Amino acid sequence: MTLSTPAERAGSATSSLGAILAAALLGAALIFTAGLAQSEALHDAAHDVRHATGFPCH
Repeated sequence: MTLSTPAERAGSATSSLGAILAAALLGAALIFTAGLAQSEALHDAAHDVRHATGFPCH
């Protein structure tokens, strides 16, 4: 049985929070990039994926 110290738990929570924040920022960047893209092909590709996954887009 191994016990973790409070410092180890705090480091784990900090790295988890950082990973969640990074994933959220990356996801938001991808959504806004595809959603506001001037390129019709990129916008249409994102639009088709939204429909295929059942995500309401309009």
